[in-house]
Amino acid sequence: MGIIKTKEEIQKLKNAAVLGDKCFEHICSFIKVGMSEIEIANEMNDFFFKNGASALSFETIVGAGVNSAMIHSTPSENRIKEKDIILLDFGCILDGYCSDTSRTIFVGGISEKEKMIYNLVRETHDFAVNNSRVNMLAKDIDMLGRKGILDAGYDYAHALGHGVGTEVHEKPTISPKSEEIVQSGTVYTIEPGIYLEGEFGVRIEDTGLLTEDGFESFSSASREIIIL
Repeated sequence: MGIIKTKEEIQKLKNAAVLGDKCFEHICSFIKVGMSEIEIANEMNDFFFKNGASALSFETIVGAGVNSAMIHSTPSENRIKEKDIILLDFGCILDGYCSDTSRTIFVGGISEKEKMIYNLVRETHDFAVNNSRVNMLAKDIDMLGRKGILDAGYDYAHALGHGVGTEVHEKPTISPKSEEIVQSGTVYTIEPGIYLEGEFGVRIEDTGLLTEDGFESFSSASREIIIL
């Protein structure tokens, strides 16, 4: 399958993203203090399969508390506590096409530091979405999602994004060194994050389509601060 997606492929990718949105809405009503990361991940996986997914795009990530600072944490018996922050990264395969979404939510409250970091990541995410244009170099799109975080004195040790299609990681790679030219019809993620080791992490990720009019996010799941 090519980098440039057909109308049919785009619709299937949108459908997979919509199922991801529904899963996120469901899990926000499911999570309770005392649950383990594994219980939450299993519930998300079950939701996908009960609603038509043939597989997961990747192993669901649920990182609570200090585990949210791990970019690719594995769900564990770590249990949700009051005032925890939870990083969720999830996706499914629906009709052969993948979704990939990340959200960060809060349990029972949010500290001023968490709020500041969350808002910084959200503003950076939105800036990259609003300023991505066709025929930009991938490394320049990456910088759209990195500059604000760098300017604030932080960084993150992964690319801003990656292509999505029948596989969850495809071309183009939206990274600091990528010389790829990103064209109209390309589907990729925008996923800035800040990870403070031993404290907490925040990532906000959407998959979307680059067109002549800009970047269109497939996900409608809220990017506002959510406190359960």
